[in-house]
Amino acid sequence: MRALERTDLDRLLAALVARGYELVGPTVRQGAIVFEPIESAADLPVGLTDTQDGGTYRLERRSDEAVFGFANGPQSWKRLLHPPVLELWSARRSPEGELEFSPQNEPQPKRALIGARSCDLHAIATLDRSLLEIEHPDPEYAARREGLFVVALNCSTAGGTCFCVSMETGPRATFGFDLVLTELHDGDRHLFLVESGSDQGAELLAELPTRPAGDDEVRAGKQVSERTAASMGRRMDTEGLKELLDRNLEHPRWDEVSERCLSCGNCTMVCPTCFCTEVDDIGDLAGVEAGHVRRWDSCFNLEFTYVHGGSVRDSPRSRYRQWMTHKLATWHDQFGTSGCVGCGRCITWCPVAIDITEEAAAIRVTDGEVR
Repeated sequence: MRALERTDLDRLLAALVARGYELVGPTVRQGAIVFEPIESAADLPVGLTDTQDGGTYRLERRSDEAVFGFANGPQSWKRLLHPPVLELWSARRSPEGELEFSPQNEPQPKRALIGARSCDLHAIATLDRSLLEIEHPDPEYAARREGLFVVALNCSTAGGTCFCVSMETGPRATFGFDLVLTELHDGDRHLFLVESGSDQGAELLAELPTRPAGDDEVRAGKQVSERTAASMGRRMDTEGLKELLDRNLEHPRWDEVSERCLSCGNCTMVCPTCFCTEVDDIGDLAGVEAGHVRRWDSCFNLEFTYVHGGSVRDSPRSRYRQWMTHKLATWHDQFGTSGCVGCGRCITWCPVAIDITEEAAAIRVTDGEVR
């Protein structure tokens, strides 16, 4: 394990730029921490933290100058790998009446993800299973996934809605990265512990002005993860959870939650693993240009399951049940893992503060009762 001084963080970013990577990392936009292109450490949310609870998100000033002293914001890396709106192909009619088709095959830049947390690394692995490691991989996802350089972050701050410990997805990164950082900021010490997770990461690390980490620094790094794990804002009992939900498809709790649910789809938009889409054909009034556009969709939309004669899931009750049972139960049947990584975004960004951990607990408490 190596130690990199805070003042040398820009050396790390510059080394990635020199290798041709576009940097994408956390920065502040419109009162929230989002993932956008950055140029240097000055663009990072230095000295900021966030307060999160059900339906609540606020940025606040910290008492120190920690670089990564905040939890997850509304965005995940899904937005980069599986864009919200994507033109798949376009067509144009020539003056002679012939159609010219143009597929969407723009080359993707090499990108370096800065500050990817363990829960989001698990989410990327889940998207890989859903969109890449299948019989017919999504070529657009594959193009964006290829060649990523991941600078992960061992979390030092747990959000009020985080429950990655329950889902065994954090707060310490164990895979899916080229380099991983642990920020130490106490007293006069401000540095990053750095470990490599790939040959590319080890090669870059060898170029940086680092030194061997001291035993006390290694211990302090482990304590950062231990404190974060002990300060989760939420927890979920996952013991037998799939079977619990499978046998409670008619539980009255689905009626109770549907009375609060707005079917707005916020939970699916901020979820790092939801990947459902719709495809629209668009054209101009002159009949000259047309396009085939893919957009994120949500199982909370009434039209999502529309077939001739109506929608398969025509009530908020059925749509919320579909989302939650798919995420926590039937995802195991499809992909061999849970569809939830415990990031807590669906709780924070629900306008009426519906809490997936609370709903699961309520069903567990009354499991087996006569209804």
